[in-house]
Amino acid sequence: MNRPGVVRGTWSSASGRDFGTGSPCATGVSREKKDQPIMAVPIAILDCDLLLYGRGHRTLDRFKLEDVTDEYLVSMYGFPRHFIYYLVDLLGASLSRPTQRSRAISPETQILAALGFYTSGSFQTRMGDAIGISQASMSRCVANVTEALVERASQFIHFPDDEVSVQHLKDDFYGLAGMPGVLGLVDCNHVAIKAPSAEDLSYVNRKGLHSLNCLMVCDARGMLLSAETHWPGSLQDCAVLQQSALRNQFEAGMHKDGWLLGDSSFFLRTWLMTPLHIPETPAECRYNMAHSATHNVIERTFRTIRSHFRCLDGSKGTLQYSPEKASHIILACCVLHNISLEHGLDVWSSQTMGQMEQPEEEYEHMESLDSEADRVRQELLLTHFS
Repeated sequence: MNRPGVVRGTWSSASGRDFGTGSPCATGVSREKKDQPIMAVPIAILDCDLLLYGRGHRTLDRFKLEDVTDEYLVSMYGFPRHFIYYLVDLLGASLSRPTQRSRAISPETQILAALGFYTSGSFQTRMGDAIGISQASMSRCVANVTEALVERASQFIHFPDDEVSVQHLKDDFYGLAGMPGVLGLVDCNHVAIKAPSAEDLSYVNRKGLHSLNCLMVCDARGMLLSAETHWPGSLQDCAVLQQSALRNQFEAGMHKDGWLLGDSSFFLRTWLMTPLHIPETPAECRYNMAHSATHNVIERTFRTIRSHFRCLDGSKGTLQYSPEKASHIILACCVLHNISLEHGLDVWSSQTMGQMEQPEEEYEHMESLDSEADRVRQELLLTHFS
């Protein structure tokens, strides 16, 4: 939609002055010279904020974190002041890259814009007005902050690599329901995206919706240890795991002396314990109960991430991005989830319903394909649940 006084993509604004030189342009020609040829000055690059406000506008400096309450920041951007300041310190260098614009948007403002989108799921006009930028600039801010967070994903999402931390990981899991040797909980979760193209069916899941199938692992606190957010929605959970970097790590022995817990959508492996299809003995029932109680943590983690980052829950519609960009937004939210836990924020109290319905998996129980894995599980049953 064209704004008053602006011919889209071609000429200068209705102020009557050329932005580059300050000289009068077509709309500033006096009545006495109306019969003379009108010269219009072309603009090669249009800056949305420049067109809206002009060079002298100071809205970008208007919003100050210290001028508002924590309650306001949490209600608008999902996080308190000290957390936002931490992100400014963490991401500031990446968000202060050289720009051709006359006035670069500050890292603080970019972060607020991105947090507003992540936690609300939309580029709301009121949010851009609150920090003094246009909707187009909000979109650029989300892209900048998302890439800055993705660049740091390995810093915040990883398995522990020292023996003491690994043992603490196992102890935390054992304290939940008595399941020993657990290094993490693995599951998949679908996030709705817009259709990449009419011909591309690889992202259509079993519900007929376009989605990304995200493979994640968490610890007993809900901290993410692994997140692969790029898999097409048409892939079933077991196929995602089979092709994943996570599987390669465990098959290569990078995480020894323990296993992941996964539900029955995955096949039993020596490094992945699944529930028994039909438990028959008391020991098998106790194993399944402990498995279910422990694995429930990752299901709760998924609900928490969706409720905090409403851009992922489908309540505002699907992510209107390409699969690659949508994958990066999901990963950025995962990074923020982990940073929230590191900072002691209460991420569990705001769980809500209204999330995207997850496709039901159809799978066969073919556990005998891996006899060594079956032996490991039987030994676990005899040692700890008999």
